[in-house]
Amino acid sequence: MARSIGASLPPDLLNAFSQADLPSRLDRALPLVTLDDEMRPHPMLCSYLEILAMEPHTIRVAIVATGRSARNLAERKVATLIVVEPERTVYVKCRAAGASLTVGALARFVLKVEDVLEDAADPSEGPVRITSGITYGPPPSLDDPRIRFTLDALRRD
Repeated sequence: MARSIGASLPPDLLNAFSQADLPSRLDRALPLVTLDDEMRPHPMLCSYLEILAMEPHTIRVAIVATGRSARNLAERKVATLIVVEPERTVYVKCRAAGASLTVGALARFVLKVEDVLEDAADPSEGPVRITSGITYGPPPSLDDPRIRFTLDALRRD
């Protein structure tokens, strides 16, 4: 059962997306869903390396500029970032603000948070719960030049 918790990131998500504790999140993936030209959901997986919360209402994402998700964001300006963790699933509904910034092969978008929905198990589901989020491995090194490039693209003004 999903319920709105407001039009800004709660403190724990703001912290998670701030990259303050990035090393502990290097192996986690998050679905980012855009709308394609037929108005169908188009998912992609991104990592905490590609997301940076600037404030509770603003998130930057850096994704491949030539990909469908970048095209969808540029054309339809909507996205939902999905956080799946034990005991909590959150849908962050956003709208792209302005044009993207192209940095090499990446497009950096500024997303304005419009609604945050928190989904929790219904009591009728009994003890069934999410036990882990989406993970991948091996986690990348923060010293990798490609990773440094992405992180720099997120911080560029």
